[in-house]
Amino acid sequence: MAEKENEKRKGAIKRRDMLKVFSAVPAAALVPLGAAVAAPQKTRGSASAGAASGYKRKAFNDHEWETINALSDLIIPADERSSSATQAGVPEFIDDWLDFRGGRLKAEILGGLTWLDLECNRVFSHDFIDSTSAQQKKILDRIAYPDKASAEDLNYVAFFNHLRDLVVGGFFSSKEGVKDLPYQGNQMVASWEGCPSNVLAQIEKNLQTKGVALSLASDKTSA
Repeated sequence: MAEKENEKRKGAIKRRDMLKVFSAVPAAALVPLGAAVAAPQKTRGSASAGAASGYKRKAFNDHEWETINALSDLIIPADERSSSATQAGVPEFIDDWLDFRGGRLKAEILGGLTWLDLECNRVFSHDFIDSTSAQQKKILDRIAYPDKASAEDLNYVAFFNHLRDLVVGGFFSSKEGVKDLPYQGNQMVASWEGCPSNVLAQIEKNLQTKGVALSLASDKTSA
């Protein structure tokens, strides 16, 4: 029992350190979470994917790992276009990044996960991962929308902002995330015909909105 408890706490930030971090972190301007939280789903099963693949965690303990998996899929769930955040390996990305960066970011993310459990236990008598989808949504709604957040939640808004950045950054730098983007680069071409005229026209249009008159099409012709 003692070993299990020690393992659960291994690598965790002391609550006193967590509160120091939160008291020092200013609230940031955030991007709305959107439909990801509007339709939350519990994803406990996803947490076993990393273990099944043989991935060895560095920053998260078992409980934190399960929570970060659930949060990742709440932020980017699977849809008709692409896989979910956990299927794209986002939790592993976050774990690697926090282990590499360490310091304040790691303390803030781990502290935020601890706060989620503390707040869910205070309100619902469950950890976040054991709360219902409606309860998870209720807690996340408090910290996902900065314009609506109360003053006492602003530091936790900052935590969620950074977590969301990590999830989105991890997903769209993954193979699955790149496929989800309408990006046509990184493809072999037999010959280079130059930038397409419609793209040049759009660039010219964008420059004109900034007060820059530049004829790229004529430059291409003269070249």
